[in-house]
Amino acid sequence: MEKGYRNLGYALLLLIPLAYFGMDKSCFIHFPQFGEQMNGYLRFHTVVVLAWIGLLIAQPMLIRYHKVDWHRRVGKWSYFLFPVLILSTWFQVIRISGSDEPMNLFFPLADSVLLILFYGLAIYYRRQQPLHMRYMIGTAIVFLGPTLAYIGPHRLGWSANFTQYAQYAITIFLLTGLLRLDQMHGKKYNPYLIIGLSYAIHLLVYSLLFMWT
Repeated sequence: MEKGYRNLGYALLLLIPLAYFGMDKSCFIHFPQFGEQMNGYLRFHTVVVLAWIGLLIAQPMLIRYHKVDWHRRVGKWSYFLFPVLILSTWFQVIRISGSDEPMNLFFPLADSVLLILFYGLAIYYRRQQPLHMRYMIGTAIVFLGPTLAYIGPHRLGWSANFTQYAQYAITIFLLTGLLRLDQMHGKKYNPYLIIGLSYAIHLLVYSLLFMWT
């Protein structure tokens, strides 16, 4: 693993407290039984998201500690888990489509597109470890969206629009830092440019839908 990314697995451990604060507390209080407090969608989605976060953390750890065979085995499980993750998101699409705010379909649809794009590129470049790793980092960044979407209004009292733009600011900050890290070490940073361009389109569409309508 590249020297600058040797601690990536430990950095991704931050997804655990973010997931805790970014979900309704009932998701964790009742895990794994849940009980009647959670509907079927939330049960399914919570389990799948936690499994995916576990995979994101485990994979760079396995590379760091030279468990390449296990890294490949776990990676093959992602071929099953990723479609299930997207399916769990589409349950939310169905729910929102029948609500009074159909414009909110933007969020699960846009995040699904980003996940599919970054994961697809990661698999396409699976034999080129530096590119593969950077696109998988892109899939991890996508989870900041729904996480901050809950933390902002429910934990910090932010408005929905302020929360969304805070998400964009944090994403730009992270991508800029990662890009500069690669520049300093003479690495190819094209994946971060593609991820950044994808989020620029995300920002543009959001602004058109929610700010100028």
